[in-house]
Amino acid sequence: MAETGSAPQVAVILPTYNRAWCLAEAVESVLAQRFRDFELIVVDDGSTDDTPAVLSRYEGRIRTIRQENRGVSAARNRGIAASRSPLIAFLDSDDLWLPGKLARQAAFFDEHPEAVICQTGEIWVRNGRRVNPGLRHRKPSGWIFEPSLELCLVSPSAVMARRGLFAEVGLFDETLPACEDYDLWLRVSLRHPVFLLPEPGVVKRGGHADQLSRGWGLDRHRVRAIEKILRTERLTPGQRAAAVRVLQRKCRIYAEGCRKRGRPGEAEVYERLALRFG
Repeated sequence: MAETGSAPQVAVILPTYNRAWCLAEAVESVLAQRFRDFELIVVDDGSTDDTPAVLSRYEGRIRTIRQENRGVSAARNRGIAASRSPLIAFLDSDDLWLPGKLARQAAFFDEHPEAVICQTGEIWVRNGRRVNPGLRHRKPSGWIFEPSLELCLVSPSAVMARRGLFAEVGLFDETLPACEDYDLWLRVSLRHPVFLLPEPGVVKRGGHADQLSRGWGLDRHRVRAIEKILRTERLTPGQRAAAVRVLQRKCRIYAEGCRKRGRPGEAEVYERLALRFG
């Protein structure tokens, strides 16, 4: 890690909430990085389990911030604000890094001063077993805005970005209870290419009950993110057409789901929204 008093090259932001069962593994995967010029900032988002005891083992090796429970976006944003590094990386507390992850991304930025964001490949593990992502989940490299409208193609745990990017596009939207990363990466990919370093740097673990990405209804948050972009961002005609097309489809699919679940009033809201951009 960076020497005391010096400005580290990379700030690693690790938000966590009631994940004492896996947090130590995540922290250890950062501390085991071959690249050493970093600081690790763990933001405990009001955990009520043994998280404080787990973090106490690393006193002097990490920075810990504790706040009232406000959600993962607020925790990540708090970590960004507390950091002072020119490069920022994120790690979700249920994921792990492979030892060369930071080194490869820091070298990429040294070699490509024009780049502002990159991500690594991933190894996917579901319920303890390695799985292969489907074709639709395979990450492209470069200008990825239009394919990213369909589903999130950037993983926070795989990202490294220059600090100035967040001043330009804004932080994670703290009003979104889920899909906050989808929202941010759309704002980023409108303006900049998102480069992929294909070699895996992350073990992305899923299947556990507390994952925000589980369950029905997430498309309502994606619709909100697309609607926000259509209202506030300057899009090319092609970008706008693609965003409207995906918004309308997601509205229709979500409305159908609402009607099947006996929520006709909510269905009508999304049907009207689709027509508004027709």
